[in-house]
Amino acid sequence: MTRTPDRIRRFRLTLAGLAAAALVAAGCTIPAIAPRTEAGGEAAAPGTAPTWRACPEVAEELVGRGAPNIRYECARIKVPRDWGTGPGGGATAGPGAGQTFEIALLRARSTKQRDRIGSLVINPGGPGGSGVDTAVYLSFGPAFGGLPASITDRFDIVGFDPRGVSRSSPVKCIPDADLDASFGYDPDPESQESFDGFVALSQRIGRGCGDRYGDQLPLYGTEQAARDMDAVRAAVGDDKLTYLGYSYGTLLGATYAQLFPQRVRALVLDGAVDPKQDLIAGSEGQAKGFERAFGNFTTWCAANAGRCPIAPDARAAVTSAIEKARVSPVRGDDGREATAGWVFYAIISSLYTESGWQELARAIDKLEGGDPADVFRLADAYADRDSDGHYSNMFDANLAVNCADEEQKPSRERIRQLQSQWRAKYPLFGPALAVGLLSCAEWPGGRDPYPTGPAAGAPPILVVGTTGDPATPYEQTPALAAMLGVGRVLTWEGEGHTAYPQTSCVTRAVDAYLIDLVVPREGLRCPAR
Repeated sequence: MTRTPDRIRRFRLTLAGLAAAALVAAGCTIPAIAPRTEAGGEAAAPGTAPTWRACPEVAEELVGRGAPNIRYECARIKVPRDWGTGPGGGATAGPGAGQTFEIALLRARSTKQRDRIGSLVINPGGPGGSGVDTAVYLSFGPAFGGLPASITDRFDIVGFDPRGVSRSSPVKCIPDADLDASFGYDPDPESQESFDGFVALSQRIGRGCGDRYGDQLPLYGTEQAARDMDAVRAAVGDDKLTYLGYSYGTLLGATYAQLFPQRVRALVLDGAVDPKQDLIAGSEGQAKGFERAFGNFTTWCAANAGRCPIAPDARAAVTSAIEKARVSPVRGDDGREATAGWVFYAIISSLYTESGWQELARAIDKLEGGDPADVFRLADAYADRDSDGHYSNMFDANLAVNCADEEQKPSRERIRQLQSQWRAKYPLFGPALAVGLLSCAEWPGGRDPYPTGPAAGAPPILVVGTTGDPATPYEQTPALAAMLGVGRVLTWEGEGHTAYPQTSCVTRAVDAYLIDLVVPREGLRCPAR
């Protein structure tokens, strides 16, 4: 497990009530992944205007219907595989030179739009999350966790699938069986034999992706995607970029600001990633963040026994469930076993939103009673696994991007040491985050790290952090703002992953910035409720 993939879990959860089909979940808990509708037609060549076509079917497949008073249009653009320094912005030699990727776009435009400012380009994070999907979810308005009318009345909402993700020249190189094995594997393989088994699995996954994509694997890195984002800005006709990035999307936005500071209008970076953290520091930060969020869950559970069937000691109940799953996993009606790995990822999935706490308590309680269905529902939501056992390409893309970005390649011996050290410091999450380092340690191909410096010449950039965020711990928020040099921190004293538009305080501050470029006062903190 590298940087935790997400998909803006709260939007998918709230929109789940609109879906016509049975809900299995995806990204971080929600409805089953719908078939990927191609975003239409011939892709526009680099530097030319795209042709937009009506695509209401995307919303219909994802949610069951479109949002009221919203029109959906799709387009595709071509970008150089390697932006390099050649004529027209492409490399003239090396892997991918002269070749292109296709980038899928979706534009959600309100029929009530007035005094249009431009486009709000969005990225949901991951890496591996679909911006096309997220633009649809965000279009449903605040009643379903989407954007307020004050934003949709002034901006087109534009989502794009980054290179390698979903509809945009997707990376797909990990068999479903290997993903099942990875998610189901013991999150803390203590014996050397068990640890070596996970090394072998990571090697097999890396080898398969290397065999398929070879020396082009580094082309899926964040800096290349940030340059694609400038092509998206040009394609929607904006002189300057207005952007909303969640989680990994904050890294993508920060990279854009460093590359193109003069082309920034307003960037909201919510759920900040600290670009200066190396792979080990980032993983330890997440271990600490999830441990803290789990502690908040157990405190809530003890104080709300009527809503938490594993009270009063939720930590003991969860720990016991993992230990039992190691030796005698509960078998579901379909014969699938709820191993320690699947229980662990159900826990991870539930911590992305405060509303997931009660779901986790129920799932662990039902597992104790011999029913693993809710454990699988939560874990499959995180893993983007459908009811037939098939996966989207979210984790293929997640590995391709994360591993291309990271210069560091820790040794197996170092990872084994960290597993033991982090077990003592972060007993539930530390070992898994340490062992997860093997994914990039065993990944083939070169590296293409992103820049880590100030966005000199850019206007103020709004960096939003949540004090109880498990996946992008709050400490990264001021770090990102400081690195950019023009960052202004907005703090939400809440739980879960990302903040906007969770409360009126957060919404007012972000909306004023996006619409009128009014930067929140220094040190603004929004209460949890």
